[in-house]
Amino acid sequence: MKKIALSLGILATILVNAQSIKTTIDLVNVKNDKVAVTMEFPKMKSGDVKFHFPKTVPGTYSVDDYGRFIEGIRFFDNKGQELKYTKVNDNTYSLKNAQNLTKITYLVNDSFDEEMDTSKHKAVFSPSGTDIEEGKVFMINTHGFVGYIDNMQDVPYQLVIQKPTDFYGTTALVDQDKSEATDTYTLANYAKLTDSPLMYSKPDYITFNAGGMELVLGVYSPTGKYKASDFRENLEKMVIAQKKFLGDMNTNKKYAIMLYLSGMGEPQIKGFGALEHHESTSVVLPEMMPKEAIDQTITDVVSHEFFHTVNPLKTHSEEIHYFDYADPKMSQHLWMYEGGTEYFANLFQIQEGLINKDEFLQRINDKITNSKNYDDTMPFTVMSKNILLDQYKDQYRNVYEKGALLAMCLDIELRKLSNGEMGYRDMIRKLSQRFGENKPFKDDKLIDELVEVTGYPQVRDFYNKYIAGSQPTPYEQYLNMVGIEIKKQETPPIFWFIKDPNQTGYNDKNNTFVFDESSALSPFAKSIGFKITDEVVALDGKTINIQDVQAFIDYAKTIKEGQNVTLTVLRNNGSKTEKIDLKGKAVLDKLTMESLQYKANPSPAEQKLQTQWLTGKK
Repeated sequence: MKKIALSLGILATILVNAQSIKTTIDLVNVKNDKVAVTMEFPKMKSGDVKFHFPKTVPGTYSVDDYGRFIEGIRFFDNKGQELKYTKVNDNTYSLKNAQNLTKITYLVNDSFDEEMDTSKHKAVFSPSGTDIEEGKVFMINTHGFVGYIDNMQDVPYQLVIQKPTDFYGTTALVDQDKSEATDTYTLANYAKLTDSPLMYSKPDYITFNAGGMELVLGVYSPTGKYKASDFRENLEKMVIAQKKFLGDMNTNKKYAIMLYLSGMGEPQIKGFGALEHHESTSVVLPEMMPKEAIDQTITDVVSHEFFHTVNPLKTHSEEIHYFDYADPKMSQHLWMYEGGTEYFANLFQIQEGLINKDEFLQRINDKITNSKNYDDTMPFTVMSKNILLDQYKDQYRNVYEKGALLAMCLDIELRKLSNGEMGYRDMIRKLSQRFGENKPFKDDKLIDELVEVTGYPQVRDFYNKYIAGSQPTPYEQYLNMVGIEIKKQETPPIFWFIKDPNQTGYNDKNNTFVFDESSALSPFAKSIGFKITDEVVALDGKTINIQDVQAFIDYAKTIKEGQNVTLTVLRNNGSKTEKIDLKGKAVLDKLTMESLQYKANPSPAEQKLQTQWLTGKK
């Protein structure tokens, strides 16, 4: 019987490979910072063919046009003759009478090198981008390397990585090739391929079991400052806490983390963070961060991505299940996919003892403060559905602020209604039991499903008012239910370039202050025509020295209302970057600071609800 089973297994493998799209990525013969890709196809079902690279990929909410990183594309028939094609746009190629198409070849440029030059395009968010550093590292987010043919997205892919023999590939995939020079992976379809990132570099990885799950952590640290083993203790603690928090909602047996630490040299990376996948996440952080800061970021950011294994990776609407890479249709429910996930990433830390009550409250306070930088009357469903359009994209980051707060308020509402028996986590668990990875819900019917799984029609009222409606969420009302009050305090007027000075970043290449595009400009910045993409070089001739940055800040504090000031900035004007002076009279921003505090004498009902909320116990 064993012999027959083995023979059938070999036959099955041969049949799968014969019907699969063999895609070879050559990491050995890198030329001019470009990687060659060859795709070989089984027999075409149609003579007219459209070949695509993704416009957008799941988990990102921006138009990135990965086809713009492709060069020298060529199409061949079964006799090796080159076929003519029409380039429809950056991502799409059209071929007529191409029933004999058997092979496509092209070169891939990486997106990381583009991040400091955004004169033509907005940079791809680094964790969803690609990096080609010959002899050092290859960040292979597969959607940036591999395309697909219409109506062949469900054909299996055989992915072959030709690699330097001393390189190791961190991935959740299982290598089926024993050769040191190639790795071979089989994936069920294009969606599974794009769900499977890889990072190749000199071996620096650890594998261990945490909470019954095999964990793989691969680290690229350009100076060798960090090793994968440096992060094991914190990571293990975090994963065990997450698995306990999720219970039967998480069924992962394996999870891979690709941690890319960006150095001070090239490429100059700006988009720090992570991108979720079913069994892995790609993470990009600055190597200059202290270990304690990286540990905390892993706990905050990687946990967020891991929670995505529940929502939306395994519980989602049809828009995500049948994702259209060429012309994506977006879901209305970023409040749940991103906001609810971000809420989980904070809630599990207080419930599992990773942070204390005061730290959790400070995080909620920060989110309330940050949410005020966005339009609080814009319906979240409308913003979410239209997030790829220019007029909505600057509201996106609010999904991590107000989105998380909406989940928090709904959590408190459910606990109040159920006398502590049900919370947001219970609702999501019931939703995941009703649907799942292979059974999507209808986007416009989600609220009906939530009412059904909770049994509370009041959930619809909450949804219609604060998620699909334009009413600002009454945080104070909900926090009062759990024994928390808001204290308001006037602060002295301050002078700065954005509303929240704490969101200021630093570009070490230009010695400039930089700001996230979602940051709200201060009244002064608006008055002088400052743009959020401008980089601050100097204030009244005083330049920025990162070694003594406090001197610059102290000078800014001396500026009085109406004082003449000159702000020197670097401004990108498309084809070139110019240094310009912006002059005007200082406008000091008067702020009312709000802080959350636990009530000294909460009512018994408030104390009970607070305890249930912060512990997760009924």
